[in-house]
Amino acid sequence: MFNRLTGYLDSIQARDPAARSRWEVMLYPGVWALGLHRVAHWLFEARLFLLARAINHFARFLTAIDIHPGAKIGRNFFIDHGFTVIGETAEIGDNVTIYQCVTLGGTSPDNGVAGKRHPTIRDGAIIGSGAQVLGPVVIGARARIGANAVVTKDVVDGAVMVGIPARATMVEGGQVQGGFVPYGTPCSEIFDPQTQKIELMRCEIEALRKRLDALLAEHEDQRDRA
Repeated sequence: MFNRLTGYLDSIQARDPAARSRWEVMLYPGVWALGLHRVAHWLFEARLFLLARAINHFARFLTAIDIHPGAKIGRNFFIDHGFTVIGETAEIGDNVTIYQCVTLGGTSPDNGVAGKRHPTIRDGAIIGSGAQVLGPVVIGARARIGANAVVTKDVVDGAVMVGIPARATMVEGGQVQGGFVPYGTPCSEIFDPQTQKIELMRCEIEALRKRLDALLAEHEDQRDRA
């Protein structure tokens, strides 16, 4: 139990350069919200719905983070800051990072579609500030959702999504990203949502340039063999 707690705190320190000690991390609202959610989820699974909701409301009052007791959350989940909403049928894997003002929202229950209504977030995904992930979509492992993006369709493993509606940047799905990237920022450290169109065009040009170089190299190789 102690080793699991220290491992969790260390995983947050690795993702947050502002954290100077485990004791400081233990004061984070995201840590408290997750701890209270574990209790609420246990009560929810035991069908003690009223008690689960009571703890949920207390956690929201204390941390400004609203996690429905029914949500399933894996290990080393980190909510940096607060004002995040996670719906009832959301499923979150291991080592997922979510920044402030994120919504894992669902489809409306009055449309006749029952069951799974909220997103599934795979291991290692990063969801940037203000992003909205809506409906029973799947965010692939290690995918990054940029700040203020709105995702309504499945995202493949390793993809980087920005915009409204969200679309992939030059980083192709399936690639393994090196290191942790705060806020899921794509392409460069100077990415700014205010210059998103310019950055997307720069990304696309760079992707086309790389593709052209690969085609030219392939053509030269075929000519040498001939």
